[in-house]
Parts: sequence; C-alpha cells; structure tokens
Amino acid sequence: MATLSVKPGQRFTVPDWHINANLISTNAERQRSASHQIRQETRTLRNETNNQTQWDEHDNRTRLAERIDSVNRWKETLDKCLTDTDTEIDALAKMKEAAECALQAKNLPLDVAIECLTLRESRRAIDVVKDPVEDELHKEVEVIDGAKRDLQQKVSEAFEQLCLLQEARQQLNFDHRGKMEALEIDRVCSSLNVNSPNISFKVNPTRVPIGSTTPQQWDQFSQYNADRAEAEMKASTELREAIALTIAQTNNELEAQRVATEFALRKRIREFEKAYDELKWQEKNTLEEIAEMEEDIRRLEEDLRKKMWDLKLAHTRLETRTYRPNMELCRDQVQYGLTDEVHQLEGTIAALKQKLAQSQDALDALYKHLYRIQTDMSYKANSLMLENKCMDSRRKLTVPAEKFVPEVDTFNRTTNRTLSPLKSRQLELA
Repeated sequence: MATLSVKPGQRFTVPDWHINANLISTNAERQRSASHQIRQETRTLRNETNNQTQWDEHDNRTRLAERIDSVNRWKETLDKCLTDTDTEIDALAKMKEAAECALQAKNLPLDVAIECLTLRESRRAIDVVKDPVEDELHKEVEVIDGAKRDLQQKVSEAFEQLCLLQEARQQLNFDHRGKMEALEIDRVCSSLNVNSPNISFKVNPTRVPIGSTTPQQWDQFSQYNADRAEAEMKASTELREAIALTIAQTNNELEAQRVATEFALRKRIREFEKAYDELKWQEKNTLEEIAEMEEDIRRLEEDLRKKMWDLKLAHTRLETRTYRPNMELCRDQVQYGLTDEVHQLEGTIAALKQKLAQSQDALDALYKHLYRIQTDMSYKANSLMLENKCMDSRRKLTVPAEKFVPEVDTFNRTTNRTLSPLKSRQLELA
C-alpha cells in the first residue's frame, strides 16, 4: 500500500487561516490610515515651513537692506566728517605756516634793534647818554621778544591741535573702513539666494563672535567719533582765528614801536645836527678870535720891542749925559725929562708885558677851548654817523630785502687842520 508523504511542521487550522487574513487586512487598513494621517501632517508642515522660511528670508533680506541703509548713512556722515577734517587740517596747517613765517619775520627787526644798540655803544665821552632812543630800542627788543613768545605759543598749540585732528581723522578713517567692509559683506549677503553656488553648511554659524557689540554700542561708537571730530574742528577753527588775531596784533604792536623808535631816532639826529652846527659856529668864532688875538699879541710884541728901543735910547742919552764935564753936569730939564721918559717907558713896558702875558693866557685858553670844541665836534660827528647808520639799517624794516641798498655815508667828520707853529705850541701846552 502506498504511503502519503506529509510536510513536517506545524499545521494551522482554517479558523487560524481566516484570523490571519483578517489580521493582515486590519493591519493594512490601520497602517494606511496612519500613513494618510502622516501625509496630511507632512503637507501641512511643508506648507507652514515653506511659508515661514519665505517670510523669514524676506524679513532678513529686509533687515539686511535696512542695515545697509543705516551703515551707508553713517558712511556718508563719516565721509563728510573726513572731508571736513581734511579741509580743516589743511587750513590749520596753512595758518600754522603763516604763524611760523611771522615768527621767522621777527628775527630781522630783532637783529636790527640789537644792531642799533650795538652801534650806539660806539658813542664816546659825553655822548654816551641814556636817551629816549635807547629806551625805545630796549622797548622794541622787549616787544619783539613778547611777540615771538606769543607766536611760538600759537605754533605749539597749532601743532598739538593738528595732532588731535590727525588722531580724530585716523579714528574716523578706521570707522569708515569698518563701515565699507560691513557694507560689502552685507551687500554680498543680500545678493545670496538658494541658487548661489557658494553657499554651504558652516560649523556652528549661530555662535556669537568675540568682540561683538550691541546696536546701541555700534551707533554710540560712530556718534562719538563724529562728535569728537566736530569738537576738534571747532577747536581748530577757534585756534585759527586766535592765530590770525595774534599775528595781526604782534604786527601792529611791532609797527607802532618801530614808528616810535624811528621818531625818537630822527629827533635825536636833529638834536645832534643842531649841536654840531652850534659847535661849528663856535669853532668859527673861536678861530676868528684866536686870529685877532694872535694879531694883537704880534702888535703887542712889536710895540714892546719899540718901547725897548725907546728905553735903550733914553738910557743911552742919560748915560751919555753923565759924561758931561764939571759944571756942565747939570740936572737940567733934559735930565728930568729923560728920567721921566725912562720911568714912563719902564711903566709902559711893564704894562705891555703884563698885558702880553694876559693875552698869552687868553690865547692859551682859546686854544684849549678850541680843542675841546673840536673834540666835542668829533664826538658829535661820530654819534651822528652812528645814528645815521642806525636809520639806514632800519630801512631794511620797510624796504624789501631784494631792493635794499645801503645809503652812502655822506657826512664829513671834522678833519685835522694844519695849524701854525704857534697854534701847535699852544695845543701842546693845552
């Protein structure tokens, strides 16, 4: 009898088969329902996220545009500040240069004043006086020194202000460069989209970089730089006005002092000319008096010689008459007359000698005073020459250097006169 082969393993019943089929159908229904629910939720989520992403991207693009506008406004403000600062730096530098030129220009008046003081130290004897010219020259030196101190102070202040302006400009330039870089970066970010080739995932892009600032700090930083630049420019403008005022004041003070000094110098020159002319007149009169006195002395000596011959004649007559013989030796009228003549001549000769001595003394005194007059004339001539040299030197203060030509000294000093032997002897006695 044939044997039926049976597959080994568990055997399920029909109800089990139906239960399994129903279970599969039920699970399929349940899985499809769950999948449908997920699909609906997914569609809803996609719609919501797409809208949110679009709005977020739109909002951030708008924020980028607003930020670009804000940065660009500050950049324009900084541009204007930089331009104004550069203009003010140039203006202050020119004013500083003008102050330096004014300071340098004070060297010439100072040199001239010192030269005049040095020249006037060559005056001699009685002419070495502390006169108004010397007072004005010393005052002029003081005015110039004061002007140089004021100008030097303004130059130093201008240098310091230029340093502050440069520092403010560097800070503005640093801020401006930062704004330019930020604008470039934000504009690049604004131009990016999902189709841009250079977008990628980054490591921890939401981190807060070291040194980040708040919008208030960012705005305050630029505002501080602009305010500082404005303050420095205002201070620079005031300093420029002060420098211009100082230059004008120092020039006016120096010009007024120059006029006062030259007025005193011209007045002193007129006094010297008047004194020299007076001495010249006295010299002329003294020389005339000396000539007359010498002529009178010559006549006195001539008269004295004649009286000596007359006295010799009277003596000879008296002596000769003593040789009369015997009774002829009479004291007659002739004897008395000759005796009286001798006495008269002796008195006359004594008087003439006395008057001659007085005349010689007077002549000596005239020569001594003539020497004093001529000496004083030489002093006055020397002083007048020095004063004229001072005036000529001071012409450099009003005549441009390229046109200045020193004046030739045409004043003739007192020359040594050729004196007669008698005059030379009298001067030796003096």
